[in-house]
Parts: sequence; structure tokens; C-alpha cells
Amino acid sequence: MKHAIVIGSGFGGLAAAVRLGVRGYRVTVLEKLDAPGGRAYVHRRDGYTFDAGPTIITAPYLFEDLWTICGKRLADHVKLRPIDPFYQVRFDDGDVFRYSADLDAVRAQIARIEPRDVEGFDRFLDKSRRIFEVAFAQQAEQPFHELGALFAAAPGLVRLGGYRSVYQEVSRFFRSEKLRLLFSFHPLLIGGNPFTTTAYYCLIAHLERTYGVHYAEGGVGALMNGIVDLVRGTGGTLRCGAEVAEVLVEGGKARGVRLASGEVIESDIVVSNADAAWTYGKLLGKHARRRWTDAKLERSRYSMSLFVWYFGTRRRYDDVYHHTMVLGPRYRGLLDDIFKRKVLAKDFSLYLHRPTASDTTLAPPGHDAFYVLAPVPHLGSGTDWRERAEPYRQAVQRRLEDTLLPGLGDSLTTSFVLTPQDFHDRLSSWKGAAFAMEPQLFQSAWFRPHNRSEEVEGLYLVGAGTHPGAGLPGVVSSARILDKIVPDP
Repeated sequence: MKHAIVIGSGFGGLAAAVRLGVRGYRVTVLEKLDAPGGRAYVHRRDGYTFDAGPTIITAPYLFEDLWTICGKRLADHVKLRPIDPFYQVRFDDGDVFRYSADLDAVRAQIARIEPRDVEGFDRFLDKSRRIFEVAFAQQAEQPFHELGALFAAAPGLVRLGGYRSVYQEVSRFFRSEKLRLLFSFHPLLIGGNPFTTTAYYCLIAHLERTYGVHYAEGGVGALMNGIVDLVRGTGGTLRCGAEVAEVLVEGGKARGVRLASGEVIESDIVVSNADAAWTYGKLLGKHARRRWTDAKLERSRYSMSLFVWYFGTRRRYDDVYHHTMVLGPRYRGLLDDIFKRKVLAKDFSLYLHRPTASDTTLAPPGHDAFYVLAPVPHLGSGTDWRERAEPYRQAVQRRLEDTLLPGLGDSLTTSFVLTPQDFHDRLSSWKGAAFAMEPQLFQSAWFRPHNRSEEVEGLYLVGAGTHPGAGLPGVVSSARILDKIVPDP
């Protein structure tokens, strides 16, 4: 059997391993950490279970497909439950908007803020649907390694207004600045700036409404572990604690990898689920590159990073929802600080995840498990997170105590953080960016690192840094592309 090495066990890498195994490859997945998952790693501390990264599942059919090709049913192994409202948004003035699957309920809340925007909301949903049908349904699983694919897709994409930003597109439908914020923040979920991310990402609104927002019982880690079982069921092997230091190239073709330990593992193809810039700048650092040179990697624009605080409480906060956005006093100014000026601002907007609202097994009885996430600049800011992490965490704690979690400090039982430096050191993310390259128009599709490497024959890329981009639907779709570009064994 021909041997395929998959570097990294994030969702993209695991999905790739399943698909390659089903096709007849002997697959070895190599993971740097002590357990699978990558950004979807699971932390278990003091009786609490914390999903390290992804928390929202929006396209369950992509995961169902992995079980189907293995002759199994997802529902027999992982329980996905729809959540409604999808999430709650708390504005800085204390106003709360429940972003729901119930369109009449959403229209009523819009009318309360700006009655004239109800009609605009309906037009926005129609535009989101039209973008989804072209930019995702038709393009997300199409390889863009040939320029002809870009030329074929360009007319339809131009008609959809992809030259506008998400914020500009949303502003065409809403008068209220509060509603413009509400319906344009989605790019932040995949590392993009709503003021510069292409309007194609307005498709997320339709994606959510068509397939719903789901929670995996046991946490997103349960879904990830289910895919690991599929990998093993197809004959694949997962090796943790196996950090790849170099992709080996012979005669212009990938021939295997060298681990940090010095061990060499040979293969017929290599699939990298590592950060695309890391793949080219580090794993192929000794190899002459034509497109993704060091200079090109340096010029590219990278997503924001994240500050994530994981904590448990000895009490339950039953009035706090599963997914809550806690918005700060600034929108554009804060995003300029993060993406343009690259300074660590004193204010912030937060995403608060309380999975124990839906699944009490993730914490001891009577306790709650949380993580709170703040978008921050990547390491290009020069922030020394060894010095800044604890003061920043304390500021986040004060904000939560003032808004949703009174008495938080006295209730804490466990606490730890993930900073941009950890994204770099632990997760091998270029510049500590949490979502690889920023999803701008000229860093999307053909302009993004290709799924079939431009540099080395037999090297393929999946995950957030390649087409179609970040987010669970994107990274799992990147693995489906391999079916079209990787030869049969």
C-alpha cells in the first residue's frame, strides 16, 4: 500500500486521513502535541473539560459525510444537538440581542432597534443565500491550483460584490450602526477583519440558518475523537508527541519527513495540516521556493490572534447562555488597533463560552466550565505576553464581573490561559496568528496557498491556511478537495 503522511491532527488533517484511508492509502498522522486535535485540543483539569478552540458546529453534513464513506452513521457515535438561539449578543449599553433561528423573533428585535431595517434584513438574507450558493456551495470544494479555475469563477464572484468588505455589504441593508455591527462581526469567527474581509463571507449568515448551530455532547473534542476512531478504523495510525521538523524533498518530490527527534519516515505523499506559512517557511525552509518565498511570507497579511482564558467556577451561572458575545465600547477603532496598528488595546470585545449550559458533565456537580476569548494582535505587535498575560486576564475578569459573572473572582476553582505566544510555540502558527492568513480578497481562492503545493510535487495542504479557509466548514472542505487532486494509490 502506498504510504501517506499527514502532518497535524486538527480537523483538516484528521478528515484528510479518513478520506485517504478509505481510498486505500496507508496513513500515518503525526501530531506534535501529546494528544490529537491541534487547535481543537481538549484540556482536562481539576474535573473540568475544556475545548481548546472550536465550539460552534455549523455544517454537520460535512462530518456526516466522513462517517458515510466509512459505511457508518455519525449519529451512532457522536450526538449533535441544535442550539437556538445560536448565540446572544450583549452590546456595551447592556442591550441583549438573541440571534435565533426564529426569523420572526429576529425581525421583532430588529424592529425594536430600527423599524426601517426589518425590510433590509430580509434583503440581506437573500443576498447571503446568493453568495453562499456561488462562493461556498460551488467553490469551497473546488481546487484553485490552476489559474483557469479563478477565471471561470471570477464573473459570478464579481457580480456578488466580493470587492466590497463584509461591513460595506452589510451597511447596504442596515441603517442602524448597532445592527451593522451585529450582522458584520462573523468574519471575526475565522480571523478576519469585517472592514477588510471580502463580502463573500456574508455567506455565514445563510450557512447558519440553513444547517443550524450545533453542539456536540461531550464537547467538540467528542467529535474530534470520533474522527480519530474513523482514522484507525480505516487502518490509519496516529502518533502523538511526533513533531515534524522538515518535509524531505528528493528530485522535486516530497519523499517523507524528518521528525524533531531525528527520525526519518518515508512516504509516497505528504499532506500538511500545519499552518501553511509554517509549512513553507519552516518545514520547507531548506528548499528553494518559487512562490512562497520568505519574502512573500513576510509580505502576506495574517489574521488576528487570540487571548483565551479557561476557567471553572464552584457555582453555576444559570442566566448565562451557551454562546455570548460581550461587545465593548468600540468596534472599528478596536479592530484598527488589532489589525492595522497592532497594539494591545485597553478595551476589548469578548466571546464567552459556557458549555455547561448544555452539558453538565463537563464540570463537577454544581460547577460551571467557561472559556472567554478576546481578539488581540498577532506577535507582530511586539507584545511580551509573559509580562502582559496576567494583567490582561485580570482586566477580562473585571469586565465579566461587571457584566455577566458577578462574584467571579470568589468563585474560581481552576484557571489557565492561551496567548499568541502559545499559538506560535505550541501550535506552530506563523506570527502566532490564530487563523493563518487573513481572509482578504487577494488572499482567497487562487491567491491563497494551494491545496496542491506550488513548490513540491506530492505535497498537499489542508486546514485554515489553504483554500477555502478557516472555520470548521472550511478546513473539512479542504480535505474533500484532496479527492480531486491526490492520485489513487
